[in-house]
Amino acid sequence: MKRIFYLMALMALVFFAACKKSSDTLNPPKISDYFPLQVGKYITYKLDSALFINFGTKDTIVSYEVKQVVDALITDGLGRPAYRIIRYIRKNSLQPWVPDNTFMAVATDNTLEFVENNMRFVKLKEVIREGFSWKGNTFIDTYSINSNVKYLDDWDYTYDSLNLPARLSPTVNIDSTIKIGQRDETIGNPNDINSYSERNIGAEKYAKGIGLIYRTFYHREYQPPTPGSGGYKQGYGITLTMIDHN
Repeated sequence: MKRIFYLMALMALVFFAACKKSSDTLNPPKISDYFPLQVGKYITYKLDSALFINFGTKDTIVSYEVKQVVDALITDGLGRPAYRIIRYIRKNSLQPWVPDNTFMAVATDNTLEFVENNMRFVKLKEVIREGFSWKGNTFIDTYSINSNVKYLDDWDYTYDSLNLPARLSPTVNIDSTIKIGQRDETIGNPNDINSYSERNIGAEKYAKGIGLIYRTFYHREYQPPTPGSGGYKQGYGITLTMIDHN
């Protein structure tokens, strides 16, 4: 009797696993699930900006609120449908919103391209599954002699967690998210003040039905002392954490 029970339990597990696999195959996640584009949609974030001041000898964090609003359906330089996104900024909720930047999002058949500061990133790509990877910075000039963003070269964007909840604050909880790891790189020895070092970090999270809910980016170069000059850091970093959306 026990053997029959175990056999029936095993068959049930195989059946449900097959059903789940079939469902995932027939209804795979779509980019539009995690980056909905519609005029009037907005997301508000807390923005923490990492800066190097006092000639690169001191780190500091400056915080703002920013709101990204899908402003209009337009056409990009290749004649494709695109959405213009306007970013507004303020120091705190007591101040008025002030526009300070414009982005563009282009949804293709299997990618989501995002243009920021004249750089085109491939933020999302199908198929959305654990471990799927692509070159997210492939459209960016990271190789010419005049490029000042060589640190963005050859980044592998990888889905490293799917359908997980996220807690952004005591009052903001998200049911289903995907995370894209982009870079976690250390060059040189940051503990050696007499040698060059570099640190690059990038990761993003998207929530189903909402869009980007979290982003961290950090680029820091340390230049060692030279005769007559001390060591210093240069670079920048940002952390975006969603606080509101419609």
